[in-house]
Amino acid sequence: MSAVKTLEAVARDRVGKGAARAVRRQGQVPAVIYGGGQPPESIAVDLVRARTLIYAGGFKTTLFEINAGGKKIRAIPRDFQLDPVSGVPLHVDFLRVVSGQTVTVEVPVHFINEDEAPGIKQGGGTLNIVSHTLALDVAPDQIPDAIEVDLTGRQIGDVIHVSDIKIPAGTYTGEQTDPVANIVPPTVLGAEVEAEEAAIAEAQSAEAAEEKAEAEAEAEGAEDEKKDGEEA
Repeated sequence: MSAVKTLEAVARDRVGKGAARAVRRQGQVPAVIYGGGQPPESIAVDLVRARTLIYAGGFKTTLFEINAGGKKIRAIPRDFQLDPVSGVPLHVDFLRVVSGQTVTVEVPVHFINEDEAPGIKQGGGTLNIVSHTLALDVAPDQIPDAIEVDLTGRQIGDVIHVSDIKIPAGTYTGEQTDPVANIVPPTVLGAEVEAEEAAIAEAQSAEAAEEKAEAEAEAEGAEDEKKDGEEA
């Protein structure tokens, strides 16, 4: 399970675009903590710390104990905004966590023991991943770091459903019959690649033929103009 991480912050008295810009100029990221039946609280966190946490991965599945002005609040990130050009964090939304509450989070799926799957190791099949994450309804302090899918013994043609997976904690929000991955024979993907390459080659050939025809037409036109000039 993900460990609770400490996050230092400062309380903000002012809100709005102007106040947010002022916070960013000070090397901080404006944020808000909402939910839990309490009024929203505006805070600011260190820019370097926020950027490190976001880009480290698993940010939205991490429970934080936020220390703002001597007040400790447990919260989980719900959303964040990045500058479209620089990628610098612009704002973070935190959901306040209260006792007995569950949250819905997207937990990454990790596939293990691929070398123990005969369909891949001996059969040359390919693992086709349908879902890279699964949405779980889970207590904030029990959020898994990842959901592991064991590929041991898997053969070509096998389809792995949610019902085949052990969910570490919480409840999957979809259907147990939802596919997570399947193992396809090498000819399936190979045929798709060959068809795509053939289509590209055909298009290139047609384009080359068209360019050649245009060049010949231009050359023929130039020759006719030359003849007309000599006759004149």
